[in-house]
Amino acid sequence: MSAGTHSHWHIVGHDWAVKSLQRAVVADTVSHAYLFTGPPGVGKTTLALKLAAALLCEHEEVTARPCGACRACHLVGSRNHPDMHLTASEHVGANLKIDQVRDLAHRLTLTPVEGRRQVAILRRFHEATPSAANALLKTLEEPPSYVVLIVLAREADLLLPTIVSRCQHVPLRPLPARRVERALVERWDAPAEQARLLAHLSSGRLGWAVRKLEDDDALARRAARLDDLDRLIRASVVKRFAYAEKLARDPVATQETLDLWIGWWRDVLLLASGSEAPLTNVDRQNDLRDHARRFDVSTAVTVIKALRGSLQKLQRNANKRLTLEVLMLDLPQA
Repeated sequence: MSAGTHSHWHIVGHDWAVKSLQRAVVADTVSHAYLFTGPPGVGKTTLALKLAAALLCEHEEVTARPCGACRACHLVGSRNHPDMHLTASEHVGANLKIDQVRDLAHRLTLTPVEGRRQVAILRRFHEATPSAANALLKTLEEPPSYVVLIVLAREADLLLPTIVSRCQHVPLRPLPARRVERALVERWDAPAEQARLLAHLSSGRLGWAVRKLEDDDALARRAARLDDLDRLIRASVVKRFAYAEKLARDPVATQETLDLWIGWWRDVLLLASGSEAPLTNVDRQNDLRDHARRFDVSTAVTVIKALRGSLQKLQRNANKRLTLEVLMLDLPQA
């Protein structure tokens, strides 16, 4: 099994979760609803699709599911299986609306088209509006016997407790950097140096690392956003607010930028405190040491809390521009 993949499911890492789901498929004890949680890019959608494939696979031998070769497996792989439904907000940072959940609920009342089951995957459910979340609750309370719901979210705390309690919770943890690096080289043919950098930057999120590997502009965008951070530390409030206004127009860029800055200030904190823990931004150690000299441990902690707080507010649909303006005031002044 190359790059730490787990059996025929071909999942890198998350071994205990894969084994648990495999056992449930073989024993026909699959729960009617699952909640997969973890940071973006950690592998929630990959695992959900693999479970869907296992449930819809046509192979006669249940232990061989998903076989990856039958028509059902191919349809799941291309996300076109008539008995699999993927529901998500329009883009990262948008709202998942009540009409989308109602439409899904209606489709789930119909009997399966091809197989024995219907599988619904609800991505980024922490982006659901309160009315959309309540609409899902009705389906969770009385799901048809042939339906399996897989809810994906960053954290269980961002969802209604009544939704969490009705799902079997499967928390996915980040992988060790070396495991991500090895998988990038062995399975995605990444050059060794790029694999090492992306593995460190990924914070253990293989899906994130693969997306960046396939995105030619990803590292250039990262460089620009770290340069922006350095400039903002020296900038006036007027310039900071102008930056916040521009960033607020692009929810995807906002998410990427704040995640990146959290990793940066974590590195500053490690260096300022004299920690031996591995750094994330391994290619920018001189800049990091410069920041660690200029800003003490308490400043780094304050900034990390402000960044995380801003992300949580944005996930709860707070006013984007206002949230980012408050964050700009929390950045230290050089």
